[in-house]
Amino acid sequence: MTKISSVIICKNEERNIEACLKSVQWVDEIIVIDAESTDKTVEIAKKYTDKIFVRKWEGFSSQRKFGLEQCSCEWIFPMDADERCTEELKKEILEVINSRTHIAGFKIPRKSFYRNYWIKYCGWYPGYQMRLFRKDKTKVTERLVHEGYVVDGDEGVLHNDLLHYTISSIKEYIEKINHYTDLQAIEKSKRGKVGFWDLILRPVAAFLSEYIGRKGFLDGIPGIIVCHFNLITNILTYTKIWEMQNSPENYEHK
Repeated sequence: MTKISSVIICKNEERNIEACLKSVQWVDEIIVIDAESTDKTVEIAKKYTDKIFVRKWEGFSSQRKFGLEQCSCEWIFPMDADERCTEELKKEILEVINSRTHIAGFKIPRKSFYRNYWIKYCGWYPGYQMRLFRKDKTKVTERLVHEGYVVDGDEGVLHNDLLHYTISSIKEYIEKINHYTDLQAIEKSKRGKVGFWDLILRPVAAFLSEYIGRKGFLDGIPGIIVCHFNLITNILTYTKIWEMQNSPENYEHK
């Protein structure tokens, strides 16, 4: 039978890592790339694999590239610590990789949650992710944030969902947004000057796009919260770009 590896990059994920690893126990090889966690992440991971690499954090893209290099199987199924593979998705993946398909990689729909509420709208679902692919046909994109995998060859789409528990608390998500917007600001600052109207209109447009255009209002209170997060993300991103462009000395030694 065709063999498959699952690779997880993580840092301080003791709350999530066990459920994630349990959900991929069926693969032939589990690889964990840990970014020097200070909690019990590595200790927990050792119960599920001996292929744990502790590596200084050098960015999402760098960690994913390194993880891909450690995999020894033909097929790769990468996961994040806050994701879970369902039994239905497992069966579909095994059927696909053992069918002698010519497809180089498959996109998987991802069902994302705010706490225990599935966000069906806001542009979040199906949120297809390239998450099942042949190792020799795949590379990682060069981005600071929202990096991903791209395949050289035909792509397919699976039907069963990957579960994504992305927001467990407001406090945790705000911390995540603050980190991601640092990276987004660096990338977007290269596109041109940010001015008065960018700071006023872009956050509002982002909120309306999700809440009205992508029907976030149908998700009720959780939908409002998610759309507010998008507004906050845009406020922080463009404010940080403005600061970079007008006070570059603040970022020279970061």
